[in-house]
This record gives sequence, structure tokens and C-alpha cells, in this order.
Amino acid sequence: MLDVRRLHMLRTVAARGSIAAAAQSLALSAGAVSQQMSALRRDVGVDLLRPDGRTVALTEAGRVLLEHADRILAAVQEAESAVAAVKGTVGATATLAALPSTVARIVAPALTGLGSHHPQLTVTCLITDQAQLRELTLGAVDVVLGQRYHHLPDATPRGIEVTPLLDDPLLVVTADGRAPEQPVALRELAGHSLVLPPPATDCGQAILHACHQAGFTPTARYVTADIAAQCTLARAGLATALVPRTAIDPATPGVRAAPIADHPILRLLFAATRHTGTANPTTAAVVTALRTAAREHRTPSLPPA
Repeated sequence: MLDVRRLHMLRTVAARGSIAAAAQSLALSAGAVSQQMSALRRDVGVDLLRPDGRTVALTEAGRVLLEHADRILAAVQEAESAVAAVKGTVGATATLAALPSTVARIVAPALTGLGSHHPQLTVTCLITDQAQLRELTLGAVDVVLGQRYHHLPDATPRGIEVTPLLDDPLLVVTADGRAPEQPVALRELAGHSLVLPPPATDCGQAILHACHQAGFTPTARYVTADIAAQCTLARAGLATALVPRTAIDPATPGVRAAPIADHPILRLLFAATRHTGTANPTTAAVVTALRTAAREHRTPSLPPA
């Protein structure tokens, strides 16, 4: 009989591309993962992995087994959720992956609320902007607080359930007193010194798309994905930044945040979980806390604009 844990390891190795990367993800030694893959190979009687340069790839048999493994692991997840629903109680642990820009205004209030309503639940929070939904499909996290910019197509993987939380506009951030109080037309930024995220990022792509619609190509004087650095440069009067509203601390002195008047740049913040026919009380509690925090953020106090 096939071992479910080995099937999970096979899926992780396939996704990570190497035994070493899979071992790091699973908090195991590379030797332990290699031994389990060898045992799985003996179980099925055929090679499942082959060398591919510095990585490994699935053989044809490995691809076939992985297709079945995905269905088997989904059924196991379904069974666990069904049993949890019968118990009707929130569990003891959960793992949340969240974007750095959401920590102050959504994640921290949500975790505070969870601590009050479900004190037995310990949430491990991974602050990352890298491939959160893949981590969810691999079972490395239970809930993702992610983003999708509105001009991009929906690329949600199969088997993932998405709960919209908040439309989060980018605001024009400048040093206090250096910007007009009314909304800013995006085309006015063509002559500004700009600090922008790298063009390969989702946010960078969204800004480029909107600026092209406004009739110009932005030239970045500073390039960084670090929102704190962007706001520091704006506060110093060195650059104009375009920053998501949730990432702006209303108590921050010395900056002015104004909406974009003509070509709004919006990101959808969402909570994502693995889809099951029966809701898992633990992940449902985390999503509910995120929704509550997002709802309270919809009418934030921002620096004067």
C-alpha cells in the first residue's frame, strides 16, 4: 500500500525541483527525504525521478503517480476537514502566509482578534511575497493573505478557494506640504522623481500598465520593493511613491497620501484556503478574523490629503 506521507514528499520534490529544496521545505534532512523517495520507488517498482542538471524531474511514471497523489492528498484533506467539522471546534495550530504590506493594518488586528476569541489557537505567520499560493497547494501553509492586481487575469490554482477581503488602491505619497490637497492625475507624475517597485513585481507591472494608459512611461529614480524605504524617500522629499493604502501608517508624520484621480491602480486582497466540501473550523476562524480586520480598514484615517 502506498504511504500518503511519501506521496506528499513526491509532490513537494516535484514542486521544489530538488531533494535538498524539498527537505528544507519539509524541515527534514536531505537524507531522510532521499530515503523516503527510494522507499516509494521500491513500492511502485519503477523510477519516479531522474536527474535534470542540478535539479530532478519526474519520469513518466512519476508524472502518472503525481496525478493520483494529488487526488489522494485532496481526499485526505477532505476527510480531515469533515472530521474537524463534526468536532465543531477550532484546532490548536494554523499557519498563515501574508504579504509584508498587510501586516500592520490587517494581519496584526486579525491575530489579536483570534487571540481573544480562540486563545487555544496558535497561528504561525510567514511574512513573504513569494509564491504564497504554491505553498498553499503543497500544504506548507493553511491560509494565504494574498493579492491580485485588477488588470491581471485570475491565475488561482485549481483546488484553491478565494475569499475577497478588500480593494486596496495605491495612493500617491509625497512629503507633507509638497502635494496639492486634491486627488492627483497619474499623468502629472510623468515629471516627478519616482521611487517604484521593480518592474518584474506584480505591483511594478500594475504601475507600468496604468502609466501607459495615462500616456507615459514612468522613469524610476529609485527602485525598491521595500515600502518603508519608499515612504522614507518620499518623506525626505527625494521622490514620489505609489503605495497601497493598507501599507500606509496614518500616524506616520511628514507624508501626504492622495488618491489617483484618473487611472486608479487597485489590488484585490484575498484570503485563500484549500477547497474542501466541508469547511474546516480552524481555517474558517482565521479567514473570518482577516475579513473582520479588512472590514474595519475600509474607512481608515490617512494623513491629511
